[in-house]
Amino acid sequence: MQIRELKIPDSYEITPRQFPDERGVFLEWYRFDRLEEAVGHRLDLAQGNTSVSKRGVVRGIHFADVPPSQAKYVTATHGSVLDFVIDIRVGSPTFGQWDSVLLDDVNRCAIYIAEGLGHCFVALTDDATVSYLVTSTFNAEREHGIDPTDPEIGLAFPIEADELLLSPKDTAAPSLEEAAASGLLPTWAAARAYYDELNGKG
Repeated sequence: MQIRELKIPDSYEITPRQFPDERGVFLEWYRFDRLEEAVGHRLDLAQGNTSVSKRGVVRGIHFADVPPSQAKYVTATHGSVLDFVIDIRVGSPTFGQWDSVLLDDVNRCAIYIAEGLGHCFVALTDDATVSYLVTSTFNAEREHGIDPTDPEIGLAFPIEADELLLSPKDTAAPSLEEAAASGLLPTWAAARAYYDELNGKG
């Protein structure tokens, strides 16, 4: 597999090598050792999630308190989504910026999103099925959201998602500026300290 760091530090696109034959196709969609080489530590996986979404559904922007927050390894097993990673770490050189990866059942890419980063995706097909491996279990008190339509962030939703469908919780989420002003966001320093701890440098 090929692993490429995105323009948001501590996020990566993973492109697996596929082996097709007359029976179908085989691939390794997750390799702990290859990812460890890229991020500096082995993931301690705690939970696996799956969502199925109609075309136009937006999930996110979601994040969790650091530490421990929640690193995510995400892929689409059916259909297609555009997956966004948003730098919400106050003080980061790329604060407020984002990058995206197309996750689908053709190239079968995955995305790794480190602790403290914001995560969002939009379904480009009906029945878009997304599976996530995460490093901590869900804790509602430590989970937060940012409005995915915040113009300050400016996520570029493709034309395939012509009518966006958001949950009431995501619709009511604060803007990036409001979240920062209220002290809700993680900091670059706290995130880096936690990465160092995970990498055995803390």
